[in-house]
Amino acid sequence: MTKGDSAVAKFKDGYNCAQSVLYSFTDDLGLDKNVALKIANAFGGGMGRKQEVCGAVSGALMVLGMTYGRAEGDGKEKQDTTYAKTRELIDAFTAECGTIKCRELLSGCNLLTAEGQAEFKEKHLIDECHKCVRVSCGILEKLL
Repeated sequence: MTKGDSAVAKFKDGYNCAQSVLYSFTDDLGLDKNVALKIANAFGGGMGRKQEVCGAVSGALMVLGMTYGRAEGDGKEKQDTTYAKTRELIDAFTAECGTIKCRELLSGCNLLTAEGQAEFKEKHLIDECHKCVRVSCGILEKLL
C-alpha cells in the first residue's frame, strides 16, 4: 500500500485531509499517531473549513518540518532546507492540481454553510480531496 492509499483510507475513516497525510508518515517520522492526529486536526478543510491552504498541503508541510526542520540548537541551514523543500512541494502540487487554495480546488463550494455541505456531497467533491491527499503524499515520497 502506498502512502497515498494509506492517507485516503484514513480520510475515508473520517479524519481530515491534513490528519490523513501526516498520519501516513508517522512511522517514518517516529511520531505518535494520536499526537499526529491532534497536531493536524485544525488544518482540515483549509484550516477549520475556512478553505485557505489545502489541508493535504498543510499536512505535507508538517512532514517536511518534522523531517528537515530546524530545532533548538540547529543551524539556520536546516531552516533554509525546509523552506526550499516547502517551495518544491507547493510548486509541484500547484503544477498537478492548479492551486493550493482549498476554496479553488472545490470550485468555490463554501464548506461553512449547509448549502455548501450539500453541494460538496451532491457534486462528489470529496473525490477532489482524495486526489489532493494522494498528490501530496506522492510529492512527499519524492522529496524525502
